[in-house]
Amino acid sequence: MNKNVVIAIVLGALVLIAGVQAFQLFTLKNKLAEGSYSTSVAPQAGASGSSPQLPSNLQNLPSMVGGC
Repeated sequence: MNKNVVIAIVLGALVLIAGVQAFQLFTLKNKLAEGSYSTSVAPQAGASGSSPQLPSNLQNLPSMVGGC
């Protein structure tokens, strides 16, 4: 197969992928603008109040990092 044909096929595939991604980005932008796309998080079992509870290995993270 000729080298130029392979380069043309790869370039065509990249342009096609870029077109699909542009369409997906445009669709997502419209959904966000209309407010029809929600990013809600389900509450965890046993969680109370508005502040989430950290796992026990992350509660002492500032003292584990060190520094000044």
